[in-house]
Amino acid sequence: MKKTILLFASLLLGSAAALAQMTCVVAHRGYWDTEGSAQNSIRALVKADSIDCYGSEFDVWMTADKKLVVNHDPDINGIHIETSKARDVLAQVLQNGETVPTLEQYLNRSLSLHTRLILELKPHTDKNHEEEAVKAVVKLVKDRGLEANIEYITFSREAFANLIKYAPKGTPVFFLNGDLTPREIKAMGGAGIDYHFSVLKRNPWWIAECHALNLRVNAWTVNKPDDIKWCIDHQVDIITTNAPKLVQQMLIEQ
Repeated sequence: MKKTILLFASLLLGSAAALAQMTCVVAHRGYWDTEGSAQNSIRALVKADSIDCYGSEFDVWMTADKKLVVNHDPDINGIHIETSKARDVLAQVLQNGETVPTLEQYLNRSLSLHTRLILELKPHTDKNHEEEAVKAVVKLVKDRGLEANIEYITFSREAFANLIKYAPKGTPVFFLNGDLTPREIKAMGGAGIDYHFSVLKRNPWWIAECHALNLRVNAWTVNKPDDIKWCIDHQVDIITTNAPKLVQQMLIEQ
């Protein structure tokens, strides 16, 4: 009986370890490459949740009149988001017929979903405006009770520092730019690196270094089977991809 209990405990520990080491899948700009969806649409968020993605990534800007909106590029249909009023930005139509969502609408829809929110704050030209955006994002996330379901990423070094400063302690904040070492990320209080997979291929030792520092490693945007396999084989923690179902299938087949 004692041996049976020990064996069962060992199996449980082994299962827990395996789960802890599993690579997670993030749908880049949501799961948009499917019928009825579009990049950074609310539908893309819902579709990412429907296929059980660990997270759904999306991009946030602040308009001139301080409205937070979800869109990847700094411009949409010739309208420059940072210097335009929200009413003009939000009137723009996405490829699936939705209009550009506000961050508030996006967060509200996520309340009934399980996928984690991977919020990318885009680098703003005006750094004071960018800091205001950071504060407004953190407040809105708190007001919606989503602090436990959010991770932040950014290319902006200033926004990276400010997200660490203003978000609750322990909130994961990742840097995207690829020019900081794991030790620098650790010293700044970041949760890990979120670098293009080519950066990791040039610096593969950074993956082990991150893990030794208790940091996580995210690779973007990984779409081709050979690149996906490289990330899996090198124990990348998170794969951000435009092909989430392909990554999921390759993980199952490992």
